Amino acid sequence: MATRSALAALFAGLTALAALPAGEGAGLGEAPPRGELPLGLARELPEPEGNAFDEARWSLGRRLFFDARLSRDGTLACAGCHSPEHLFADTRARSLGVGGSETLRNAPSLVNRGFGASFLWDGGAATLEDQVLLPIENPLEMDLKLDALLERLAGDAEYPALFAAAFDDGLSRDNLARALAQFVRGLVLGDSPVDRFRAADAAALTPEERIGLWVYESKGRCWKCHSGPNFSDEDFHSTGVGVRDGVAEPGRMAVTGDAADRGRFKTPSLRGVARTAPYMHDGSLATLADVVEFYRKGGEPHAELDARLEPLDLTEREAAGLVAFLEALSRTADTP
Repeated sequence: MATRSALAALFAGLTALAALPAGEGAGLGEAPPRGELPLGLARELPEPEGNAFDEARWSLGRRLFFDARLSRDGTLACAGCHSPEHLFADTRARSLGVGGSETLRNAPSLVNRGFGASFLWDGGAATLEDQVLLPIENPLEMDLKLDALLERLAGDAEYPALFAAAFDDGLSRDNLARALAQFVRGLVLGDSPVDRFRAADAAALTPEERIGLWVYESKGRCWKCHSGPNFSDEDFHSTGVGVRDGVAEPGRMAVTGDAADRGRFKTPSLRGVARTAPYMHDGSLATLADVVEFYRKGGEPHAELDARLEPLDLTEREAAGLVAFLEALSRTADTP
């Protein structure tokens, strides 16, 4: 797997996207911002062989991401569920697809997904290139067959030339995936007060936020799953979210067929988490305080509950500090 140390779309560039309505080209022709990866992240972002970073591909992917013609009835763009204003997540517990159909999962933030080891809440997509096409054909989401989409794009006045400029072999299913994945891979968030504190800026965190960092690193045991530069182990755990009458949802088991994976869902990154409510794979927790309370009680008991989950003996000040820490982890120099 190739790597690169410079990356498109540092977080400061995301604010420009927020003003772009779906279906209007989303900054067509504008070169993506460049620079070193933000403080706190790995210094290189994985880049798959066959999809090396290219400005023409990134710009094409950006246009596609905001184009509602990627849905069956032309009413829903990728940005309709992954809103820039909401850090490329959705404010609904479960997003609405074309015709108002309710999707099965909460639409998570797309920031830093270039660091992902697998994709979707159950890990059902091995690569970002695989994942970006799935919502298009999903009947509960955009509900458009890829062959029909390719025909639609081929008949457009501009897309054939844009694909030809980005790829030697022009418009194809694989190149559609590569372009969209390039755009998503460019959504990177770091350089939070937490990162600056860890880089020896003692004034970067307030006393309350420092309490939360201490809880995260010690008695809260949050780091056991939310680990590494992206605050996710990229693994799957059964916390009890979605358990009904003691029975967990299939979760990861639906992909692997292994009964031991029942109820296990991917650990989301904590970066930007204060801007992406509601929480969990089903959007069932409305606030960060709700999330902290869920873990204070040790999750929801069931047969497959992850052994790491036990009730947390946190004081009210420690619980409030943990929320403050998560909020600090969601700020950058551009979002005070």
